[in-house]
Amino acid sequence: MRRYFGTDGIRGRVGEGHITPDFVLKLGWAAGRVLGNGRGKILIGKDTRISGYMFESALEAGLVAAGVNIRLLGPMTTPGVAYLTRAFRASAGIVITASHNPYQDNGIKFFSSDGDKLPDEVEMAIEAELECPLRTVDSSALGKAKRVEDANGRYIEFCKSTIPSSMNFRGLKIVVDCANGATYNTAPHVLEELGASVVSIGTEPDGFNINRDVGSTEPGALCATVVAEGADLGIAFDGDGDRVLMVDARGRLIDGDRLLYIIAKSRLAAETMRGEVVGTLMSNLGLEHALRRLGLGFARTKVGDRYIMERLRDTDGILGGEPSGHIICRDRTSTGDGIVSALQALAAINRLERSFEDLADEVELYPQRLVNVRLGGNREVVRAPAVLDAVATAERELGERGRVLLRPSGTEPLVRVMVEGVDADQVERLAEWLADIVRDQVSA
Repeated sequence: MRRYFGTDGIRGRVGEGHITPDFVLKLGWAAGRVLGNGRGKILIGKDTRISGYMFESALEAGLVAAGVNIRLLGPMTTPGVAYLTRAFRASAGIVITASHNPYQDNGIKFFSSDGDKLPDEVEMAIEAELECPLRTVDSSALGKAKRVEDANGRYIEFCKSTIPSSMNFRGLKIVVDCANGATYNTAPHVLEELGASVVSIGTEPDGFNINRDVGSTEPGALCATVVAEGADLGIAFDGDGDRVLMVDARGRLIDGDRLLYIIAKSRLAAETMRGEVVGTLMSNLGLEHALRRLGLGFARTKVGDRYIMERLRDTDGILGGEPSGHIICRDRTSTGDGIVSALQALAAINRLERSFEDLADEVELYPQRLVNVRLGGNREVVRAPAVLDAVATAERELGERGRVLLRPSGTEPLVRVMVEGVDADQVERLAEWLADIVRDQVSA
């Protein structure tokens, strides 16, 4: 069992638990011992929240104390750090971010030298080092820190390279919402250099406004701006740039399921599609049915991009993603990248010569109802005979036109009851009925 690492690094409230300067200093030292490969070289990037300065300094001190050389990237997206880790032939990359969370939170994510998330055994090795006393190497062996001045320029060029060099977006008016986060100094430049007319919002970070009333978790401002500006479409990122949602010309939000379908259809037309498309337990059934009509297979994993990536590697697939907009284009990059995914969707519209609205409408998203039932501590309630019988009854009623999912939360004492189907009234009724049965078992 891991004590510190969650499904995506270490995250929490600043000043509480493990998100403190002293712990992060020790974490830097432990990571340096495991990942540094002798003197090594490790990159550090961060999003725009105010606490990033504090944790950057703490990581720097710990890594230097372990004898590791550092390259400081400054504000940089999570996938940007993954790319630059590969480009610099670094031993590892570290990102200081809490992704789509508010500024009061922060966290630490790690990438291997290949730009992949760390395997469990490496995270366990870092946790083992955290239990040891911190010992600074001899002064002659201390690491050195340097700032990379052209980090954003390098990443911008990489993003542009993920679509054909002959393709451009001249004539498109695009609203870009950078969530006052790490994409603020890259995404607008990428699109402008590819010929689009860009209107930017969420590009004035002050350390406190990351993800606040903007970005992929709060897309209302983007939807309104697209309509007000008469734009062709809009693009919204989250705070660290690994997620993307889009908006069509009518101001309608296009989620990750529909974007994944559009990219898959384009790959199929270009005869570059490989393997099945991978989603999660939360992916809409409408996506599965739409992909089936294209002749493509679809597989579900547990929620989390690391599980999607594991399945893609196992099956040599290239496309996967979540409704939240975390999309992996494995034939382009090693992790979910909001800017790269947006470019793949724009390239698909260009290649297929269809409107964004028409392509999105090929996926009929079925109604979903999610009910959270608070637990008293017994997470095994989902396996109670009464609950299993109720699930079986609901599944028989839905048939192939729907599905049921009961999932204990990985971060809160909750059971998530989700019902999905063609008939909205039926979905609502079954979800509430199942939630009541789970509540009865919790209180029994």
